[in-house]
Amino acid sequence: MLVVDDAVEVDAPPEVVWSVLTDFGRYAEWNPFIGRCRAELTVGAPIDMSVRQLLPRPLPMREWIRSVTPGREFSYSMKPLPLGALRSHRAHTVIPLDGGRTRYESHFELDGWLSPLVGLLFGRGFRRGFPGMTTGVQGEAERLHSH
Repeated sequence: MLVVDDAVEVDAPPEVVWSVLTDFGRYAEWNPFIGRCRAELTVGAPIDMSVRQLLPRPLPMREWIRSVTPGREFSYSMKPLPLGALRSHRAHTVIPLDGGRTRYESHFELDGWLSPLVGLLFGRGFRRGFPGMTTGVQGEAERLHSH
């Protein structure tokens, strides 16, 4: 199993962090990992992304929204491959802190008997990309909050 967890404390209120995470059309402006993103934040709806840092060119991906708690968390995953070959889970969580600050937690896991091969091919990109997105969320939320 490949797991990439990252978290950051943001000097902005939770509603600002949530707005950054859910304004999918603006991802390319601040997100070094996801160049394009389109989604309705509805369980069962697709989330279409163009993922950077995995291949020389952006990689189109379609995953499916699995959970949504407005203002708090959302998650999505790929359609699992047959026979337990590969499955994923990606979660974004927004946690209020004292003083109008926020903790943003990013979680990714890839499991299944093909996960060691995928990890070998793309693990470095995942380990660089997801923390880059976490830092991007922090920077964009703090920028919006300071204006």
